[in-house]
Amino acid sequence: MKERQRLESAIGGIRDLETQLADNVELIAMGEEEGDQSIVDDAERAVRGLKAQVAERQVEALLSGEADGNDTYLEIHSGAGGTESQDWASMLMRMYMRWGERSKMKVEVLEQHSGEEAGIKSATILIKGHNAYGKLKVESGVHRLVRISPYDSAARRHTSFASIWVYPVVDDSIDIQVNESDCRIDTYRASGAGGQHVNTTDSAVRITHIPTGIVVACQQERSQHKNRATAWNMLRARLYEAELERREAAANAEAASKSDIGWGHQIRSYVLQPYQMVKDLRTGMQETTPSDVLDGKIDPFIEAALAQRVFGGAVEVADID
Repeated sequence: MKERQRLESAIGGIRDLETQLADNVELIAMGEEEGDQSIVDDAERAVRGLKAQVAERQVEALLSGEADGNDTYLEIHSGAGGTESQDWASMLMRMYMRWGERSKMKVEVLEQHSGEEAGIKSATILIKGHNAYGKLKVESGVHRLVRISPYDSAARRHTSFASIWVYPVVDDSIDIQVNESDCRIDTYRASGAGGQHVNTTDSAVRITHIPTGIVVACQQERSQHKNRATAWNMLRARLYEAELERREAAANAEAASKSDIGWGHQIRSYVLQPYQMVKDLRTGMQETTPSDVLDGKIDPFIEAALAQRVFGGAVEVADID
């Protein structure tokens, strides 16, 4: 039923676009025939308005993976470089949270380790929404920032790295068996805001899956029981994502590219000085307003990367004149 609903929605959306286009083309012809320019202008405006809907349907068509429709976890880890890299990691965290909000998705911070002076060492956020994993899966990799560091008294230019790892939330239709004897469970005091309770109880939970070395942690809730349940769900999701990577050679190559958070492994560069540009090194996609990108406007990069995965190159929505 879920697959049927997905197909009906996709086919119905395309048919609706076809109908709107045909109706407006007919209106343009009628307006020209009757010499009524206002009808022509309104119809042309409506046709141009279809471009955004076409772009959205085009992205939907690129998402056909087994878990593309699922909610997603997104992990952020700062690279070497101390405070500068930790600040960069916090900027990326804000970027993805803003993207989630712009996309009408629900965003929750599950775990966060703050830096000593500023920024974060690592964080895990949960993004809930239609095709959240399908869209964000192409964001996995190393992201590089070049700027004049506000933490350098000599105002020198610094290069910082942070890594992003995206993996899907496992829903009830996917059965992932985890042997508890293969796991080590640690509890500790959560860090960050939350009042006296956070500082006095071991409510945070960390689970280590010994055979694979996968580690997950959650400190979102005040209750250790709830954090434990969330951590188990995160572990099952990580194990499922590992299985998906084993099935897809492309995903295996991508996982290998995430081995080091540093030079030669980045998927995207964000340059703030001496010029301003964001460039995706996989697709060649560029944007000259980094402030907009860092405010969550990353859909063009996502669309280009998805198109490259499916077709081996970027696919553009043609301009409607």
